[in-house]
Amino acid sequence: MEKIDTVTLSVINNALINICREMGTAMMRTSYSPIFNEGLDFSCVIFNRRGDMIGQAEFCPTMLGSAQYAVNWTIEELGLESFEPGDVVVHNDPYRGQCHMPEHMVLKPVFFEGQLWGFVANIAHIGEIGGMAPGSFAADATEVYQEGLRLPPVKVISRGEYVKDIWKIILSNHRTPKTSWGDLHAMIGSLGIAETRLLGMLERYGAPFLTAAADQLLDYSERWMREEIRDIPNGEYHASDCMEDDGVTDQPVWIRLKLVVKDDEVIADWTQSDPQAKGPVNATFVVTAAASYSGLLHLTSNDIPRNSGCYRPIRVVTKPGSVVNVRHPGPSVGGNTETHPHIQNVVVAALSQAIPERAAAAEGASGCNFLFAGVHPDTGEYYTNYHIDGSGWGATAFHDGNSVMCPENGNCRNTPVEVLESKFPWMTLEYRLRPDSGGAGKYRGGLGSSRILRVLAPEITVSALMDRTKTNAWGLFGGGQGARGGIFVKKKGDTRFRTFSKAFGTISDSKFTRVVLKEGDEVMIQSPGGGGYGSPSDRLSDDVEQDVRQGWVSAEVAHHAYGYEP
Repeated sequence: MEKIDTVTLSVINNALINICREMGTAMMRTSYSPIFNEGLDFSCVIFNRRGDMIGQAEFCPTMLGSAQYAVNWTIEELGLESFEPGDVVVHNDPYRGQCHMPEHMVLKPVFFEGQLWGFVANIAHIGEIGGMAPGSFAADATEVYQEGLRLPPVKVISRGEYVKDIWKIILSNHRTPKTSWGDLHAMIGSLGIAETRLLGMLERYGAPFLTAAADQLLDYSERWMREEIRDIPNGEYHASDCMEDDGVTDQPVWIRLKLVVKDDEVIADWTQSDPQAKGPVNATFVVTAAASYSGLLHLTSNDIPRNSGCYRPIRVVTKPGSVVNVRHPGPSVGGNTETHPHIQNVVVAALSQAIPERAAAAEGASGCNFLFAGVHPDTGEYYTNYHIDGSGWGATAFHDGNSVMCPENGNCRNTPVEVLESKFPWMTLEYRLRPDSGGAGKYRGGLGSSRILRVLAPEITVSALMDRTKTNAWGLFGGGQGARGGIFVKKKGDTRFRTFSKAFGTISDSKFTRVVLKEGDEVMIQSPGGGGYGSPSDRLSDDVEQDVRQGWVSAEVAHHAYGYEP
């Protein structure tokens, strides 16, 4: 088919994006869990029959880079001939292209005039999937079987009819089956919306034209990304970071990158990273690939259509059995939430040597994952919840870092206090920005948060998985480090907060599972701050004055870092 004009391609691209946005809106309005309807921890995508991603919306980046693997490998494993109208496939296997166990993909084929045209998919974080820890974040897991129910690609709906045996297996292994039922149906419902809208486009344009338009959009994105890469000086750039511990051993696990830029291609070589950890901070290959893509996308034009074409010039190289490519039966639940943003930060750090004007200092790089479960005293029903708190982002060459934002590998908004308290037996005693947590610089790092919760039930079982409690987010070009985060507990009757290792004997202060708190106990979650950019001596005095007046920087720190005099 002849080349389609740019205006028509733009219209079709926007239509595909809007379909994915509508999927997300449906997810938000019909799901049961706060991580869906408040956190928006999902991604909605459209694929052609070859498994190329041709449409996506602005939801969770960590899933978008991995979605193309999950869909491609599912198609390859099942075969195109196995798909029939009305089918829905579910899949969460981290060794078959998924991020980590809680992330579930639902996939539906789209048939037009009797022929398979493409697929619509949704990847989302199911808040409870069984395993050794309520909330399914086993921070001290040593193998995948402790992390929950693992599903290879299987049909949960076949030709429009429920596959009841599969549903029985899923719901029998989840601690909160009612919530899982509702969230999975929110996901499946979004597929129906996407299918209807896509069929409308096929009716309007015809299958051959829409197929050709999608192919040309893929090529367009590839060309644009190659032009962006050509603007990066050729060279070999190195950077590294570590996970401070793995929840099982109190030792750091290092992530090392050699990034090669040659003309219009990039090779992200992670083969010098440490062997896979005993604990669950390992990343699957697709997580490492997604983080590599996301790091580059942060430093290139926001206008490039986000489809499989923009990934074509980027090659990711890993070593199986390493922290960036976990091998069965290694655990990996923390790899997607904690290791992913570290990997992405390392990509940005490496490229800061080549394009400093586009780079940002390190972010807090922690989702501050806090899981809790118990029997609600008001209803007598068992509940679980996956809660996250945002951290400070790193500053850039042009502005301060964002404060209390989701990790830059995700989109998970902070759950409002009112929602947390109305659904679960907690009282929020404090929720505020942490003064002095952003690294000093010409542009200051974003601030972390401090949240204090009091238990209102006879007992609550809690788990946590976070990082940046021993290491700091780095600054760039003279910028200061961001403050560390942490999670602490104050038992009823105590006068001060202590680490969980001192209070309960956990191996790690930031990664632990199944700690039982009693009524009146309090938990304090402090999210880390982002690094600063540029020398603090170059910060405008008016900006320093504003920081002090707003309470974001104390007068003492302002004097020490910036020479501030009130």
